[in-house]
Amino acid sequence: MSPLLSLWRYNSRRFRFPSASLFSTSSTPQPVSLSSPTFAIWGANTGVGKTLVSTGLSISVLSSLQSLLYLKPLQTGYPLDSDSRFVFVKALDHLRLANFANSVVASNQILVASESAKELGGCEHEKVELNGGEGEEVRLECKTLYAWREPVGPHLAAEREGLMVQDEVVREVLGRFLGPGSRDEDGSEWRLVETAGGVASPGPTGTLQCDLYRPFRLPGVLVGDGRLGGISSTISAYESLILRGYDVPVVIFEDNGLSNEVALLSYLKKRVPVLVLPPIPKDPSDDLTDWFLESASVFTSLQDELLLFHSRRVERLKDMQKKAMDLFWWPFTQHDLVPENTITVIDSRCAESFSIYKVKDGKEAIISQFDACASWWTQGPDMSLQTELSRDMGYSVSRYGHVMFPENVYEPALNCAELLLDGVGRGWASRVYFSDNGSTAVEIALKMAFRKYVHDHSIVLNSQKGIENASGFKLKVLALNGGYHGDTLGAMEAQSPSAYTGFLQQPWYSGRGIFLEPPTVLFTNGKWELSVPDSLVSEKLNYQTQPSFGILADIFCQTRDSSTIADMYRSYISQRLSQNSVPDQGTCIGALLIEPVIQGAGGMNMIDPLFQRILVSECKKHRIPVIFDEVFTGFWRLGRESAAELLGCYPDIACYAKLMTGGVIPLAATLATEDVFQVFRGNSKLRALLHGHSYSAHALGCTAAAKAVQWFKDPRTNPNLDSNNTQLKELWDWEAISKISSLPNVKRIVAIGTLVAIELEAEGFDTGYASQYATSLIRQLREDGVYMRPLGNVIYLMCGPYTSQDICTHQLNKVYERILALDSEEEEHELDVSNVSTRQCISVY
Repeated sequence: MSPLLSLWRYNSRRFRFPSASLFSTSSTPQPVSLSSPTFAIWGANTGVGKTLVSTGLSISVLSSLQSLLYLKPLQTGYPLDSDSRFVFVKALDHLRLANFANSVVASNQILVASESAKELGGCEHEKVELNGGEGEEVRLECKTLYAWREPVGPHLAAEREGLMVQDEVVREVLGRFLGPGSRDEDGSEWRLVETAGGVASPGPTGTLQCDLYRPFRLPGVLVGDGRLGGISSTISAYESLILRGYDVPVVIFEDNGLSNEVALLSYLKKRVPVLVLPPIPKDPSDDLTDWFLESASVFTSLQDELLLFHSRRVERLKDMQKKAMDLFWWPFTQHDLVPENTITVIDSRCAESFSIYKVKDGKEAIISQFDACASWWTQGPDMSLQTELSRDMGYSVSRYGHVMFPENVYEPALNCAELLLDGVGRGWASRVYFSDNGSTAVEIALKMAFRKYVHDHSIVLNSQKGIENASGFKLKVLALNGGYHGDTLGAMEAQSPSAYTGFLQQPWYSGRGIFLEPPTVLFTNGKWELSVPDSLVSEKLNYQTQPSFGILADIFCQTRDSSTIADMYRSYISQRLSQNSVPDQGTCIGALLIEPVIQGAGGMNMIDPLFQRILVSECKKHRIPVIFDEVFTGFWRLGRESAAELLGCYPDIACYAKLMTGGVIPLAATLATEDVFQVFRGNSKLRALLHGHSYSAHALGCTAAAKAVQWFKDPRTNPNLDSNNTQLKELWDWEAISKISSLPNVKRIVAIGTLVAIELEAEGFDTGYASQYATSLIRQLREDGVYMRPLGNVIYLMCGPYTSQDICTHQLNKVYERILALDSEEEEHELDVSNVSTRQCISVY
C-alpha cells in the first residue's frame, strides 16, 4: 500500500437536523468575500450536467492545491439524489486514484431536511481524511442547506413536505458561508454555489432562482444544453441572467455531436468563451472515472477562465477610486474635500441598496449599503420592479429604438400620458408636455404660466412681434425663500438667492421674483410645532402661544382654514400681492411657483400646508397661474401619489420627474389644464410652445414611467398601500423619531411618507448647504452600511414606496445610535475644554 493510502479514515455520524426556524434573519444583506473566487453554477435546464461541472471544477481546483467549499442551497429528491454527496465522493475518488500527494480533509453535510426526507435515512454528516506524505492540507467541504424527499421543484416539495423556507432565510443562511471571515481569506479557497434546475426554476416560495440569489450577484458559469433545442434554451438562460445584471464569464456544455457551440459563439459575438465537454457515458453503471480524466483539460480551462475573470474584476474595483479622482468632475462636489479612500465604489444595485466594494482589515468584499438619499431622490423600485423595468425597457428599445415625437403617436408615450392624467393629474390636468429633467420641466411650466397670465390679463399679443410695447414690461415669479427648482438659467431666476445662485455659480442671476418667507412645521422634543417668521406675525397671533399639533394629520386638516392664523396668512399674502403686482407700472406677478409641502434641496423644510393652500387660493383670485414643482414630492415620495392631495388644492401646471420612471432613466413631464393649453392655439406656429429636445417623450423613458406609475399604486405589487390604496402606511418608527427629536444635538425633524430629515444643531455659523458639520457623522454611517449625502447640517433617510417597515426601522436605529454617540463625544469635548480653561485661569492667577 502506498504512503498516500496509509491512512484512509471514514467517519460517518448522525446528528439532529436543526430546525429551519433556528436560522434567524437580518435586515442587512450578507457581504460576499472577494478574497476567494466565488461563482454560481447555473443550468440552461434541469439535467444538463451542472453537478458534473461542479465536480470537474472541484477536482481541478483541488488538484492545484487549493481548497474548495461546495454549496447546494436547495436539493430535492434527497437522499436518493444528493449533489453535494456526489461532488464529495467523486472528487475524493479522483484524488485517491491520482495518488494525490497532499493531505485532504473532506466532508459532506446536510443542514436541514424535511421530515419526509429524514425518514429515508441518508448520512447527514460525513467526514474523510486522506493523509498524504507532504505539502499543505487541502480541504473540500460540501454542504446542502435545505433538502426535500420528492424529486420535484423546490416550490412543490416545500409545500408538500411541510418545510417552507422563505427567500430571506435561504439568502441569510447562504450568506453566512460567503462573507469575509467565514472561511480562509488568503484566496486559496474557492466557493461554488450550485443552483437547482434551470435559471428560472422556482425556489421554495416560487421566486425564480435567478431572482432569489440576485442580492449576491455572484458571477456564474452557465451550463448550457448540447442537445437538440439546446441552443435556444442556452440563449434564453443567458439572456435571463444578463437581464438581471449577472456576469456570465463562461458557458460550458456537453458535446452531443450537434456543434451547438458554433451557433452560441456566433450569437455571443465571442464576448464569452464557450467550452465543450466530451460526451457523457450513457451507461448508468459507468462511474465516470474515465470521463473526468478525459475532461480534465476542459475543466482546467474553465478554472483558468474563472480565475482570470475574478482577478480582472478585483483589479478593476481596486483601481476605480483613483481613476475616479483623475477623470470625473462630480456635480455638487468640492473635490478637495473628498479623500480618495472615501469614494464609494459601487459594483451594482439591488432594490434599496448599493453593493459596494470595500476593503476592511485587508479583506476585500462586496457589501450592502442602504441608499439613504435614494440616489438624489429618484429611487423607488424593489427587486421585482427593477427586473420588470429592465425587461420592459429592453422590449421598448428593440421595438422602437428612438422615434420623433412632434405630430406622432406611439404606445409608450400615449400609455404614459394616460396614466399621468389619471394619476397625479386626475381632476385638474388634461395635457402632458414631455421633457428630459425636472429643471427643464420647470422652465416649460414658466413659459406656460407667463403666456396664460398675458392672455388672461389682456396684454396685447402680436403673433409676429410678441408683446406689443413690451419695453419696461416685467413678469416676475412669486415663490418662497428656500425653494429650489433646478440648475438651468431660467429655473434659477425663479428661486431666491442661495448657495446655488451666488455669483460664483451663476453670474447672470438677478432673481426675477418676489420671495416670501414661509412658516414651517417641524417635529422637536416629541411634538409637531409651527414656526412663523417675524415678518408674518401679527398682533392677532401671540408668538408664545403658536399652535402645536398632536399628529401629522392635524397639520393638513382643512378645519384650520378658518383659524386666526389663516386670517393672518391671507392678510399677509394679499398685501404682498398688491405691493408687487402693479400692471400700470409694468410689473406683474406672472406665476406662483412652489414645491408643495416639502422644500427639498433647500434643506428639507416642511412648509405649513395651510400657508401654501391660502397662497394658491389668493393667487387664483388674482388670476395668477399656479405651478407645483413636484419633481421631488411626486409619486408617493410624501406618502400620497401627489403632494397636491395633501394640500387639498390643485395647480394649473405641475412638474414631475425623478420617481416617475422608477429611477432608471431621465424623463420629465409638465402637466397643464386645458385652459393653459388653449392659449397656445392659433393659426401661427409662433403662438405654439417652442420648446423641446431631441429625445422628447422617448419610448424608453415613457415605457419605464408607465410601468413604475402602475406598479407604485397597485396593491398587488405594493404592500405598503393602505386599505383604501390612497396612501402609504406609516413606514417609520415614531418612537425612534421621538427619541431622536429629543437629543440635544438635533434641532428639528421632518418625517412624512418615505422621508425622515434631521437638522443637526450645528455650532456658530456652520449651518446651511456649505456646512461640514455632518461630515464625520456621514462617514460613520457609511461604515454602518447607510449611504448618505447631507444637505449641509441636514441629514436624511429616504426609502422607496415599497421599502418594508423593518428595513426603515433598522436604518433609523443606526442613525439614532450614531447621533447619540455624537452627543456624548461633544459633551466629553466640552468637559475637556472646560477643564483646560480652568487650568489656564489658575495658572494666570
